[in-house]
Amino acid sequence: MPPTLDIQQPQPFDLVGSTILIAGNATAFEGTLSIRVSEGHDEYSSFTSVGSLGLRQFQGSIEIPNQNAFKLNRLFLTLADDTGNENGPSVVVPILYGPKILTGYGGWRPYTVQPGDTLTGIAQQEYGNNDFQPIFQANQHIITDPDVIFPGQELRIPRNDI
Repeated sequence: MPPTLDIQQPQPFDLVGSTILIAGNATAFEGTLSIRVSEGHDEYSSFTSVGSLGLRQFQGSIEIPNQNAFKLNRLFLTLADDTGNENGPSVVVPILYGPKILTGYGGWRPYTVQPGDTLTGIAQQEYGNNDFQPIFQANQHIITDPDVIFPGQELRIPRNDI
């Protein structure tokens, strides 16, 4: 059976916190997959176990111990079966790092854009100030211009634990 990596969590551009949960289906040499999270400057790594015979479901996680661990908020999670072969199969998933987007990041909630909404207005409603950058950064995969949002768009509103 050829090596297989099917990552179901996180999906591309998911907004993640300090503990990044990873799940999917895989075959892996000796039952181990390596996990790396990087943004081109800094990197954290770990591993997770997979059954060694045939395609298996797996769950794993990697903990980023410092909220300021990265310089950028767009990260790349790489999951690889390189335990037996340095050039084994791998999957790279772009993710957004919540703690770099909003201080004290503790998750997000969905928000449906209404007619007349602006990012500044949504920020005022959600945070009590006009700083729309956390909303813009958390939705950078769907918003390219902060002055252009559309009724019906589903946005992620980052929340903090502070």
